Amino acid sequence: MKARDGMYIDGAWRPAAGRDVIEVVNPADEEIIDRVPAGSAEDVDRAVRAARAALPAWSATPPAERAARLAALRDVLAARKDEIAATITAELGSPLPFSQAVHLGAPIAVAGSYAELAATHAFEEKVGNSTVHHEPIGVVGAITPWNYPLHQIVAKVAPALAAGCTVVLKPAEDTPLTAQAFAEAVHEAGVPAGVFNLVTGLGPVAGQALAEHPDVDLVSFTGSTAVGSRIAATAGAAVKKVALELGGKSANVVLPSADLAKAVNVGVANVMSNSGQTCSAWTRMLVHSSQYAAAVELAVAAAAKYGERIGPLVNARQRDRVRGYIEKGVAEGARLVAGGVEPPRERGYFVSPTVFADVTPEMTIAQEEIFGPVLSILRYEDEADALRIANGTVYGLAGAVWAGDEAEAVAFARRMETGQVDINGGRFNPLAPFGGYKQSGVGRELGVHGLAEYLQTKSLQF
Repeated sequence: MKARDGMYIDGAWRPAAGRDVIEVVNPADEEIIDRVPAGSAEDVDRAVRAARAALPAWSATPPAERAARLAALRDVLAARKDEIAATITAELGSPLPFSQAVHLGAPIAVAGSYAELAATHAFEEKVGNSTVHHEPIGVVGAITPWNYPLHQIVAKVAPALAAGCTVVLKPAEDTPLTAQAFAEAVHEAGVPAGVFNLVTGLGPVAGQALAEHPDVDLVSFTGSTAVGSRIAATAGAAVKKVALELGGKSANVVLPSADLAKAVNVGVANVMSNSGQTCSAWTRMLVHSSQYAAAVELAVAAAAKYGERIGPLVNARQRDRVRGYIEKGVAEGARLVAGGVEPPRERGYFVSPTVFADVTPEMTIAQEEIFGPVLSILRYEDEADALRIANGTVYGLAGAVWAGDEAEAVAFARRMETGQVDINGGRFNPLAPFGGYKQSGVGRELGVHGLAEYLQTKSLQF
């Protein structure tokens, strides 16, 4: 059977238990491009049982063999890069060059990093008169978002497989075709039946069933803080481990000694990338009052370059949500200097690159995650004021600091309550831990810290 007609369970595409479907819509033209099954609790149960049955053999597989399967998976993703990038563009709406460079480039690198880690990680260590074994936690329920549909899947599945866990994936309902392409790649890479399973479906149905399932040992979720909180409550009631990668409202702090033009241009690009649909986007730009007017002028000019290049938002609901935040920004007294609620095109879920000046820290647009191409520029008077504003939200996922002297930027970054800080435009590192402080989440993804999430420890005393 064709992939889109079923679920990938126990090494094969199998019919869904029910007949409900999810329509997949191209957000650039609002046309239905495909339909996938809307899985039920029964489908989730079949997948979890398959993962549980496959766990003993996979967890006992030598790490070098697990590494070989992950290397094969990386190679299949690389070989199918153009095809999967086109799928992401069709269902997410991101421009094709961005899909190829970022939506495929990052997960291929991450899959490769876990192939290496699986082969080299010390799964046991000596501590005094004890030997400590790092063992797979068991069956993993992975619930992934639509904004980086392949990267978020690989960032959960690759470390779980490297650790010796088995997985049931419930991808976002907006981007299920990418998940199906990933399942095909897993199959082609020779991963044994039942080690990876895919159930497409709605969050409140299939996602909830996966989070609640008594035979799931760890729930790894990326998405909104509101949903993450509900999943944590469900898992907590069963004393089940969770890994949560949630919202953000990251600060981009431009210190007076910085190269202002570079800091503003890179900052605007960061927010407009992926149409602003990035949890770690630097959506608050903090500029000293002496440079504020110049920074706003630079930001307006930078935003104008993205008018034609930016993709749509993923669906009508997200577009309307972002427009609502823009309206709220105007209503609360922020000054709209670029963009706005007027649709830039007749069809598709597009929002113009939008910049607000005269934003104050207590405004809604400075506190809540908008998840669209909207930048708020705030002024500060001194470093203490900047730090107070930067740390003054419930979130703590990412951030940036710019200064003429690197040591000055590092000193400020060390005081930020956030999981990642880029110094003077530091590049994304797929081996560095990614995750948040405060309401931005629990646990870390990527690199050795991401692998550790899927392991539990046992000590033997001699």
